[in-house]
Parts: sequence; C-alpha cells; structure tokens
Amino acid sequence: MPKQSAGILAYRNTGNVLQVFLVHPGGPFWKNKDLGAWSIPKGEYDEEDSLAAAKREFEEETGQTISGDFSPLAPIKYKNGKVVHAWAVSAEIDHTNVKSNYFEMEWPPRSGKTASFEEVDRADWFDIATAKQKIVPAQVPLIEELAAMQGQ
Repeated sequence: MPKQSAGILAYRNTGNVLQVFLVHPGGPFWKNKDLGAWSIPKGEYDEEDSLAAAKREFEEETGQTISGDFSPLAPIKYKNGKVVHAWAVSAEIDHTNVKSNYFEMEWPPRSGKTASFEEVDRADWFDIATAKQKIVPAQVPLIEELAAMQGQ
C-alpha cells in the first residue's frame, strides 16, 4: 500500500482576495529554496483517521490548533505513489508565531554528526497566483480546487 499523508489547506478572505496558508520546510536542503518548495502543513499517517491525522500534523508543524468546517479536497498523488488527503478550512492563523517540531539527520553529510532542524522554518499567507508558484507542483491541484470552491 502506498504511503499516505494528511494535511490542511487553511484559507481566508481579506477584502476580495482569497489567501492560503503555506509552510516552508526546515533543514539544510530547503534553506535556500523558495519557488516550488512550500507546502500545506501535512504528514504521514497509518491507522489513524485521516482528518484527525491532518489536524495533528497541522499542530505539530505550526504549534497551533485548527478547527472549523473542514471540506475534503480530492486526494492528490505524488510521482513516488504517496497519496495526500487534504481538507480546506477557513481560519485565521498567526504566521508569525509558528513553532514546529524538530527532526534529526546526519549533518553535514558523511560527518557522522547528527543535527536537529525544525520541520517547518516559516509560514505565510499567499494569494492564489503566488501560492501556485510557491507550493510544490504536485499540490497545485489543491489550491485550484479551493479557488473553484470559493468562486475564484
């Protein structure tokens, strides 16, 4: 069975502008990458209910809880076969107060030393056009589906 991830696409309307909340992955590989690097807050799960996993992952990656009327989006499939289940929800998230969990990896490579990095190093709100440039290409359909749902 392919790996599965669950995530949340938070959105808000400011004036007549639809914005989405995205996170930037932490760690040395992503440090200097911007376009095509951002993501919805998401993570892998096994036996857990996918919406519960999405809420848990959101909190782990942002340090903030999320609630509201969650609308399921069509699952997307990565080239490696991983399936991402996502929900859209209207929310106000403080992008300046993100406190992510950490992961460890060998760094520098082949050094035998382990370093700890934030899973998410920053977050922000983007209008739809900008978000489609910032987000990893496989997740663009999530933004397009939300925009269509919102009549944008």
